[in-house]
Amino acid sequence: MANLHSNPKKLVSLAHTLHPRLLRFFARYPPAAIVPTLTEPAPALPNPFKCQKHLVTGRRHDPVFSLRRQAEIVKLARKQGVEELLPHTVKGTEERMKRRAENGLRVKGTGVGQKVKGKESERTLKGRLEKRRQAMLDMPQMIQTWKERGHGRGWKKWPK
Repeated sequence: MANLHSNPKKLVSLAHTLHPRLLRFFARYPPAAIVPTLTEPAPALPNPFKCQKHLVTGRRHDPVFSLRRQAEIVKLARKQGVEELLPHTVKGTEERMKRRAENGLRVKGTGVGQKVKGKESERTLKGRLEKRRQAMLDMPQMIQTWKERGHGRGWKKWPK
């Protein structure tokens, strides 16, 4: 898609293979990569995926396409291989990957530099295993000490 201006026949053949919904979208909002640059600066088309501010009243107007419809258009474009021709949207693949890297999955602690909290037994498992390993290494010395003190000669009888 980097060399769009060089071969208009490729663009026409590509347009014939596009899904009708994508074709209507690109007819209404042509991509900046396809529209020829004019000698005089033309006003850029507003992004249909973002809200617009009215110049006179200053009020904001909702996007032309809802988030659900944006996701559908992006999926179609990704399937057809023309996603980079779409205007910027939060539903785009690169935006989603960026958000996934920052926030991780919806599980707390799966983002960059975060740790999953887990249960207390899971969090303290390493320390307990290390303590147990150290106790096993010290066991021969403990047995020797026990024998020297005479505690291993039998049990006292319990009073009745």
